Amino acid sequence: MNTLRNLPKIDKLLAHEKLQDCNPLHVKPIAQKAVEELRKKLQKSQIDSIDEEALVDQIKAQYESLLAPSLVPLVNATGVIVHTNLGRSCLSPVILERAKECLGNYTNLEYALQKGHRGERYAHVSRHLRTLLGVEDVLVVNNNAAAVFLVLNTFAFNKESIVSRGELVEIGGSFRIPDVMARSGSKLIEVGTTNKTRISDYERAITQETAVLMKVHRSNFSIEGFSEEASMQEISKLAKEKNIIDYYDLGSGYIGKLPYGLSHYEPSLHEILKHNPTLVSFSGDKLLGGVQAGIIVGKKSLIQKLKKNQLLRMLRVDKLTLALLEESVKAYLNNEIELIPTLYLLNRDTTTLEKIAKRLRRKIGIKKCDILYSSAYVGGGTMPNRPIPTVALHVKGDAKILEQKFRALGVIGRIESEKFLLDLRALLPESEAKLIKVSKEVLG
Repeated sequence: MNTLRNLPKIDKLLAHEKLQDCNPLHVKPIAQKAVEELRKKLQKSQIDSIDEEALVDQIKAQYESLLAPSLVPLVNATGVIVHTNLGRSCLSPVILERAKECLGNYTNLEYALQKGHRGERYAHVSRHLRTLLGVEDVLVVNNNAAAVFLVLNTFAFNKESIVSRGELVEIGGSFRIPDVMARSGSKLIEVGTTNKTRISDYERAITQETAVLMKVHRSNFSIEGFSEEASMQEISKLAKEKNIIDYYDLGSGYIGKLPYGLSHYEPSLHEILKHNPTLVSFSGDKLLGGVQAGIIVGKKSLIQKLKKNQLLRMLRVDKLTLALLEESVKAYLNNEIELIPTLYLLNRDTTTLEKIAKRLRRKIGIKKCDILYSSAYVGGGTMPNRPIPTVALHVKGDAKILEQKFRALGVIGRIESEKFLLDLRALLPESEAKLIKVSKEVLG
């Protein structure tokens, strides 16, 4: 029991030079717990001496672990560009730099400079989005699920929304369109069948209670073969004839033309909007390549009604989102597409990827990996089942063990046909150095 009396006092421990820079409020409970654990071990005769320096080091390590960031940068070597689990689209350092001055200062977020009184936060990015997309008005909320909820709650509360059975999708995290619609207060009316829905199905379902004809992007899956669907153009025309709202939950929207024939499968935002749909919503962090946001575009009179919905205050975005989204949209307006990493990665051809693969292989070790040609996907529910060509490094060895070792050091690869691959399709140029460093550390 003499050793118990030798247990260090908490005040003495906290006065140690190694703990001087620690916040006493947080390091003290750690020290108390560590000393209590020592006491129990002494009482059970599990130890017979106390190493005070080792105890201090233990306390310091636990304190540093407490303050370590939870969100950390990773190297995306999966091949999936818009990887939802890895944060979807990345932002260019140039975009971040341009937004930095506003984010580090007070701003005119809700202040009308010319008039000297309260202004509207959505005026900033909406001006640029209206110019880019050629629409009457824009509203930005925190994600596209929020956009769907707000639209239906505003225009179809206690009324009917008609949707094709083949479009009642479930997106990531078990969020289902029927559940979102129910929460919004709208009554779901299913029409057609899983594989075939015609415009006549929508027309027959319209009643005096119908408020919205809705089309939903099939996120994460596609229907092939014996199938048919009503186009947004047909739905929009019918809605106008019946004096109701047509709404397209696009999920992901893109500007311009996509490589590898992807534009053949899904039209661009400009192609969709030229048919003058009433309302369209899409994500900011998918193929648009910006920050997470739900962007609603369409008729000015309807956007104004959305702004008056009291729920908008719970769904609105902050100055961080608005500033970064605005800079991304300005990059499109200035034709600076190279500042949109998502599009940069998607547009790289296999010749470019081959050159990167050869350079990385030389630096990692030509005997430790081979160059392999494969297929990757856009990701984020975008262009489901539409493969794009890619080039990868096949790292030799046990695939499962290699995947774990690389993941532990912040490099996320993938296993294909029992081979561990470092896919280069989604590899950012600034991540190459870390990929080489980690590879050498794992492979020796």
